Amino acid sequence: MNHFDISSPMKNKKNTAQRRFLGAGLVLLAAVGLSACGGGKEKKAGQALVSVNGEEITVLQLNEELQRSGVQAAQQETASKQLLEALIDRQLLQNEAAKDKTDRDPKVMQAIERAKSLIVAQAYMQKRIGTVARPSKPEVEEYFAKHPEFFSNRKQFDMKQLVVGNADMSDALKAAMDGAKSLEEVALWLEANKVKFTRTQLSRTSADLAPELSAKLLAMPKGQLFIIKEGERSMLIQIAEIKDSPVALAVAAQQIEQFLFNKKNKDAADAELARLRATAKIEYLNKSTTGAPGKPAAAAAAAAASEVNERGVAGLK
Repeated sequence: MNHFDISSPMKNKKNTAQRRFLGAGLVLLAAVGLSACGGGKEKKAGQALVSVNGEEITVLQLNEELQRSGVQAAQQETASKQLLEALIDRQLLQNEAAKDKTDRDPKVMQAIERAKSLIVAQAYMQKRIGTVARPSKPEVEEYFAKHPEFFSNRKQFDMKQLVVGNADMSDALKAAMDGAKSLEEVALWLEANKVKFTRTQLSRTSADLAPELSAKLLAMPKGQLFIIKEGERSMLIQIAEIKDSPVALAVAAQQIEQFLFNKKNKDAADAELARLRATAKIEYLNKSTTGAPGKPAAAAAAAAASEVNERGVAGLK
């Protein structure tokens, strides 16, 4: 029996339009401090659309919201009306926040400074990097050829699993798995020992999994039992079948191109951060907060922002 530890990204839940607009309003409520801290009202640029207790909402503000929402052209008229109402709600909240000095709260001011620094840093990086060239057709073809495990030699793993809580992953259960010839025998043991579990089936490909895990699964015989720990649960798994699941270049090309484009942006951002660090004088004044050498927080943030899939192109169907 084998034991592996993996982690999977959480999927974000979709919000309704109303909750999204309200959420944006609450987040941007803090932005009132950027002007309020300056000690005076500044006239907003652009043609005024609405006046809310003397505060104008302009065409430029609405256009910014439209651009950020990413709605299709056919839906922009309806979206504009909804976004304008959301801007009115936001302005009302900002007005009340200014009245009761919410914008002066130390935690709010700290959040404002953090948001401001992130926006400025991201804007600088975008200006510095500029427009990165899209990957060429030969680059896409080269990546496809160099990673047969994701494409031409892709494998599909069909598996059965029993899911238990980590607290129930006892030595007795591990011993039962070691002695079992099938997952059904393990299920009978769990029932006899009153251990709660759920039974599911799943399929994964070598493009979905980390290369190390794929290699281990390919080396296992059919029917092999093993354990994967993921967060607060343990999955007791048996391989039902391993079969070929190749993907042609024509199908994979678009996703490979996007992956390589994201990687180019990440590499450019990493290079700029490395340049800045090489010329800067950085002194760690509190050793307990010193970052790991070679893995600065800024570089980690840039990597996360680019959302590059380090396994390559995953999830191709």
